[in-house]
Amino acid sequence: MILVERSAHVMAPVEAVWDVVQRAEQLPAWLAGVRAAEVLSGEGFGRRQRVQAGRGAAHEAEVIAYQEPTLIGWRERAKGAGARAEARTEIYVQLTADEEEGGTIVRLIVVRWPAGPVKAALLRLGLRRVGADLEDSLARLTDLAAVG
Repeated sequence: MILVERSAHVMAPVEAVWDVVQRAEQLPAWLAGVRAAEVLSGEGFGRRQRVQAGRGAAHEAEVIAYQEPTLIGWRERAKGAGARAEARTEIYVQLTADEEEGGTIVRLIVVRWPAGPVKAALLRLGLRRVGADLEDSLARLTDLAAVG
């Protein structure tokens, strides 16, 4: 398992940030590496969505954590036969009201279970990029939520 986490302070209320992060169609606007996203079925916990990465790969995802208005998480599983089918990624967005300074503390967490030791080694080499992508995502989310 590989875990990368970043957090930021957003000068917007929890509800405004939640309005952005809980809508699948908003993912390309704030989550780095996402080119398109659409809801396939359902709402809230158990919702199924398709997320297309900037590099062209599309993954179906299922919402596995949903506590309005503070937590959403989804799991993407790699499609295919063999060990690759065991690879999965979970992404969580946790929101906490900042009582002292106002606004919201946003915590982004990415957990990856690579399909084998070679993929794990490659993922570890790219951890700095994943962290940078999360920081970029937080900056974009800050702008969207503040405007919204």
